[in-house]
Amino acid sequence: MAPRIVTLPGDGIGPEIMAPTLELLDAVGEFEFEEHLFGGASIDAHGTALTDEVLDACRRADAVLLAAVGGPKWDSTDPDAPRPEAGLLGLRKGLGLYANLRPVKPLPALYDASPLRRERIEGTDLLVVRELTGGIYFGEKT
Repeated sequence: MAPRIVTLPGDGIGPEIMAPTLELLDAVGEFEFEEHLFGGASIDAHGTALTDEVLDACRRADAVLLAAVGGPKWDSTDPDAPRPEAGLLGLRKGLGLYANLRPVKPLPALYDASPLRRERIEGTDLLVVRELTGGIYFGEKT
């Protein structure tokens, strides 16, 4: 049985970059894809950035492939307006993801474009682990 991947193209450039990503995955293996609305696209269709159905599908999947979330269309000064980013936070919380991994490994072709001196970044290979379970991250109000 092929691994099942839930795809969440999301907003903005998301659908555009999801298409070639799926082509690449098809070229390297056999997968079953299940696409769902997420972020701003889900707000437009359902009034919320992450529906319970999408979260359940993600929980049942072998993997979740998320493209992009948000855009100017959903910017608002109304604190009660739904925000696309709430879907991302809900997904992380709902899947029990506790860390965000951010690799730092500059490409040699970009050394001279860095604001840091070349000798400071050459050979850098760092992994930043950001803990995601604290109340400040999820914006819990007291």
